[in-house]
Amino acid sequence: MSDLDALVAHLQRPDAYSHPVRSVEHIETHISHVLLAGEYAYKLKKPLDLGFLDFSTLERRRFCCEEELRLNRRLAPQTYLAVVPVTGSVQAPDMGGEGDILEYAVKMRRFDQKSLLSSRPLDSDLPERIAERVASFHQSIPSVAPERPYGDFDAVLEPMRSNFAQIRSRLAGNELLDRLQPLEAWTLRRHLALRVALLQRRARGFVRECHGDMHRGNIALDGDEILIFDGIEFNPSLRWIDTMSELAFLVMDLEEAGEAKQARRLLNRYLELTGDYDGLRVFDFYKLYRAMVRAKVIAIRLDQPDLDDREVIRDKDELEGYLDLAEEYTRPRYLGIYLAHGVSASGKSRLCKRLREQLPFIHIRSDIERKRLFGLSENARSNEGRNDAGIYGPDASERTYARLHELVGTILDAGYSPLVDATFLKASQREPFIALAKERGVSCRILDLQAPDAVLRQRILDREKDGQDPSEAGIAVLDRQLAMREPLGYEEQVLAITIDSTDPNALGTLPARLAASVAAIRVER
Repeated sequence: MSDLDALVAHLQRPDAYSHPVRSVEHIETHISHVLLAGEYAYKLKKPLDLGFLDFSTLERRRFCCEEELRLNRRLAPQTYLAVVPVTGSVQAPDMGGEGDILEYAVKMRRFDQKSLLSSRPLDSDLPERIAERVASFHQSIPSVAPERPYGDFDAVLEPMRSNFAQIRSRLAGNELLDRLQPLEAWTLRRHLALRVALLQRRARGFVRECHGDMHRGNIALDGDEILIFDGIEFNPSLRWIDTMSELAFLVMDLEEAGEAKQARRLLNRYLELTGDYDGLRVFDFYKLYRAMVRAKVIAIRLDQPDLDDREVIRDKDELEGYLDLAEEYTRPRYLGIYLAHGVSASGKSRLCKRLREQLPFIHIRSDIERKRLFGLSENARSNEGRNDAGIYGPDASERTYARLHELVGTILDAGYSPLVDATFLKASQREPFIALAKERGVSCRILDLQAPDAVLRQRILDREKDGQDPSEAGIAVLDRQLAMREPLGYEEQVLAITIDSTDPNALGTLPARLAASVAAIRVER
C-alpha cells in the first residue's frame, strides 16, 4: 500500500475531521480520491504525471488545488470553499489541521447527486436558464492574449488527433476501428476548410478561459441554483478554448441523451443572448470533437482488464452510440429559409419558439437584433417603440432588416436553416429573403400569422403589463401596422402557410410540413 493509499484509508475515520461526521464515503477516480464527510466533500489529487496532467509533486498538487478553487468558484462559488492541508501523520491524519503538511485537498459543500442533470430531465425553463448562465459566463471571462498559443490553428487540431490515436491504441482488433478513418478524414478536411474561421474567431476574442468539461454530469440544480462544477484545472490548453467548443460539448451531450428538443432550446437561447451566430460555422466541427472525447473515455474504460461481460457489452453499446452521433454530424443537411410574418402580437415569436425545439432551426428575432444593433439588451426600453422614432425609425428598420438578411446568409453558410421572426409588412422587406433562397437553391416558406384585431390588442396590453418581452410595440404601433401592411403577392402566396394563432392546435402538422418542404439541396458541414 502506498503512503497515499494509507492516508486515504485513515481519512475514512470520522475523527480525522473537526466537524460532525458519522461516516465517510470514498470515491476513487483515475486521477483523484474524493472523501464525502458530513456536509462536505474533500478531493485529493493522486501523485501522477500523465503528460497532459502533472500532479507529481506536493507543490504541483497544491497549485492545482488552488487552480481548481479559483476556476470553479466562477460558476459554483457556494460549492467550492477552500484549499485545506492534510496534517498530522499518515496513521492519524487531521483534515485542515496545523503542522507539517502531508497533502492538500479541495474542500467543497456537498449536494444531492440526484440533482445532477445526468440524473434528471431538463424540464420547464431549465434549458433557457442554463443557456443564460453559460452565455453570461462566456461574456465575462478573459480572452486569450495574442502571444499565447491556446486556440491557434494547430492547437485546435492536436487534441482531436490525439482522440483518434488513443481510441485506436485501445481498440486493436475491434470491428469498430473501421468507423474511425472516415471520421478522422472529415475532421482533417474540416480543419483545413475552417482555417480562416478558426483564426478569425481567435482574433475576435472567442478563445477564452472556459470551464473545459461542461456536460450534464458536471451540472446540478441545487434548489433553484444552477451549479456548474468540476472544470478543468490541470491543463490550460483544455480550458482556453473557443466558447463554441464549450457549448458544443453540452449540446452534444444532450443530443446523445435523447434530449434533442432541449438541446435546440439551449442553443437558440444562447445565440439570442450572445449574437454569436457566426460561431455556427465551427459548431458541428466541435460537436464531433466532443463526441470523440466521450468515445475516447469509453475506449479507455474498455481497455481495462477487470471488466465483466455485462460491462463490456454496455461500454461497446455506449461507444457505438457516440460514433453514430459523430457520423450524424458529418452528414449534409437539407436547408430552407422560413419567414414568420405578421403584425405585432400576431403570435410569431411564440410559434417560432415552439418550432425551434421541434426542428433544427436557428431562430433570429428582429426585436432582439434591432436592440443589439443599437447597443441595448433585449429587454431594455428605448421609449421609442410607440412613436416609430429612434431605433424604430425608417432608417433603423432598414438597418435591422439588412442585419437579418446578413444573418440568414451566415446561418445558411454554417449548414443550418434560419427561422426569421419579423413583421415583414412590406413586400420590399420580404423580397431580399425570397431572392436569397432562389440564389442559394434552397426552399423558402412564409408563415403568415393571423389573429382578430381584438385579440391583437389584448395581447399587446398583456405584454405591456408583463414587461418581459423585447418588443416595444404598443396599440398605436399596431394601428399603424394594420393600416400600412402590404398583402402577400401572388408568388408570395404560393410560398405562404396561413396560421391562425388563436387556434391551440395550429402547430399540429406544421413541423412535418416544413420538414418536407425543403429543397433538394444539401450543404456540407
